Amino acid sequence: MPVLSDQSLKTQLKKMKLLPKLTLIIALLAIGLSGSKAQSASDSTNTVFKSFKTELMWEAKVKIGQTINVGESKRGVRRVIPILGGTFKGPDIEGTILPLGEDWQLVRPDGDTELYARYLLKTNDGHIIHVLNQALIHVGEENNEFYCKSVLDLEAPENSPYDFLNHSVFIGTLGFPKLSEGEDPYVIIGVYKLL
Repeated sequence: MPVLSDQSLKTQLKKMKLLPKLTLIIALLAIGLSGSKAQSASDSTNTVFKSFKTELMWEAKVKIGQTINVGESKRGVRRVIPILGGTFKGPDIEGTILPLGEDWQLVRPDGDTELYARYLLKTNDGHIIHVLNQALIHVGEENNEFYCKSVLDLEAPENSPYDFLNHSVFIGTLGFPKLSEGEDPYVIIGVYKLL
């Protein structure tokens, strides 16, 4: 079968008066496909945001030190809380929290508190994971409604069993347990992978 050049094919289609019809069909198909893609993208966006799901990665008991009050700044009241250590455990990971971190806090003029914590985890099999945890605390005026959620950026060694932590978005919870007399202060942090 002879191979036709693009010009020969166009000439043959013109002779058969098919070129205008074929062009119209291709254009209609392209419009229909792009419209259906836009519609399905819109539908999937609406569906995705209505049904976020999470998976527990770990829960951490983080020991904290005495608050260092930096004082009033141009952005609000600044304070720092040392991270003294702790433990964490999840379905596929566990270890200790190294005593090298700090939680930098800002109490804003509107009363909300922003937390910016940076610390290191050491897994039981010896891998170090860097954690950057940014949280917002809000206490409602009407009924003392407490809101505290965070977004975590995790950085794990690439050639480790924890490389998967480099490829997802994580959200967190922060709990303040009631301490027994003489008990060292700590907080509970839940870390969840957004699915």
